[in-house]
Order: sequence, then C-alpha cells, then structure tokens
Amino acid sequence: MSDWPSEHPRRPASATFHTASYVTLAGADWLASAAPCPESVHARWAACPDAPSTLPCGSVFDVINAPALFGRELVDRLWTAGPGSGPVATHRGRILLFAEPGTARRLPALLGWEEWSGSVPPLLCHGTGDAVTVPPLFPHRPARPSPPYGTPTAPTGDAPTPEPDRPDSDRPDVTSRWLVAPDVRHPWLPGPGTLLWACIRAARRVHTGGAEPAAGTPGSSAPAL
Repeated sequence: MSDWPSEHPRRPASATFHTASYVTLAGADWLASAAPCPESVHARWAACPDAPSTLPCGSVFDVINAPALFGRELVDRLWTAGPGSGPVATHRGRILLFAEPGTARRLPALLGWEEWSGSVPPLLCHGTGDAVTVPPLFPHRPARPSPPYGTPTAPTGDAPTPEPDRPDSDRPDVTSRWLVAPDVRHPWLPGPGTLLWACIRAARRVHTGGAEPAAGTPGSSAPAL
C-alpha cells in the first residue's frame, strides 16, 4: 500500500504519465501569464516557436531544479506512487519540476527537518526574484536527409557551398525539452508537502538500490504541513 499522505488529494484516477513534447495553446497561455507582459512573450514565440525562453518564477509557478538522475527518480515517484506532477522539463542535464508558488521557499526548510535529507542531492529552488529557461514550445525538427547518391543537384557555380546540418548534439536548443508539457490553462502543480514526500521516497529508493522500503518504515520527522 502506498504511504501517500491522505491530506494531499490524488489527481484524477485517469491521470497517467505522458510525454507530450510540445505545448498546447492553453499551456502557452499559462506559461506566458508568468511574464509582466504576456503579449510580448506570445509575439516572441510566434516569431520563433522553436527557441527557449526565459520566464520569471514566483507568481504563477516556482521551479525545483534537480540533478538528472535524482530528478527522474523524483518524477517517477510522483507518478507511480503519488498524485502525478505538473509540467516537467529537462534543461542542460537537469530536471525542472514546476511547482506551486511558494514551494521554493518552503521546501528547503521542510527538508531540513527530515532525517533522510542527507540523501537528497542539492536542489536549486527558483522562486520570487528568480527566472528560468523554459524549453521551446515545439521540439526541434530534424534536418531533412541528404538526397540519395545520384540525385541531380543544382548546377555548381560561384554560389557558396551550403553548410552541412549540424548533429543534434551540437544544437543549443536540443539541451532543453519538455518531458511533461503544459497542456491546460490552469495545470495542477505540486506543493512543498507533495515534493517533500516525493524527495524522501526517491532518496530512500536510491539509498536502497531501487528496493521500496517496507510499509511503515520510519524516516520522517517533518512538522505537520
């Protein structure tokens, strides 16, 4: 049986982990609402929808920035034994979990009361006064394949030879993508209590080599939320 705390309601039973790689129009409205001037954000996206953007935290969402391996374990705990997650992205080898405003301030304090906190790697908590880079609305489109050998090409002349397409690993925008993209105007976001629980579950799982702790295993001395 899951030890998910009863005071935090689960998401609807139909919610399942999905890997939507692009942002819907409603999701874009939600992201843009974090900026002082949402219209300018939409204009920038309209001009370049496949470029990352920088948005402020603290009013619409906070962001918990975790190392890649622990972050993926954290997301897995949220979806397999908890209520699910809000939007999740990966950026430069780290996992970005979008959370309720105020989470960046409260989560470190709650972890300080937890005896398993030493097993939680350092988390970067972005809240009021911070900004984060969010992935492009749409994933990068792969380059068109080169024409097969023998396909006629344009006559050669003084025109410069086009630069060959760079591999994806060399493209700056490939380092940022959505794992769970925003798809509604008001997405559900985990709060500090939800993420505290998930952090401890993830830390226990990593510490025990992937085995789930027995039901009722002590490990939390956090104050009531």
